[in-house]
Amino acid sequence: MGWLLLSLAIVFELSGTISMKLSESFTRLVPSLLMFLFYGISFTCLNFALAYMQVAVVYAIWSGVGIVLISLAGYMIFQERLPLSSMLWIGIIIVGVIGLNISKNGH
Repeated sequence: MGWLLLSLAIVFELSGTISMKLSESFTRLVPSLLMFLFYGISFTCLNFALAYMQVAVVYAIWSGVGIVLISLAGYMIFQERLPLSSMLWIGIIIVGVIGLNISKNGH
């Protein structure tokens, strides 16, 4: 159940961040309202995930996967540049999230 809640938190955090970009600094009403809704759902799911999982693992996965997904969304949806150096650092984030998860399972 913890993984499901964490996955939902990540999906809604991604949706909230995309809505933030689409809100154009709160000048567009619908994306602005959706941003608050999506972030509220994300934090609620994150909160419930903490009942099943360790806070360090939950937060690292939520933020790390969120960074990777929003970087890809920026590239694919908003045509933002994603230089090779950025992809390298995103890869390091992925390795870090995997490493944290492996080390958690080892204890």
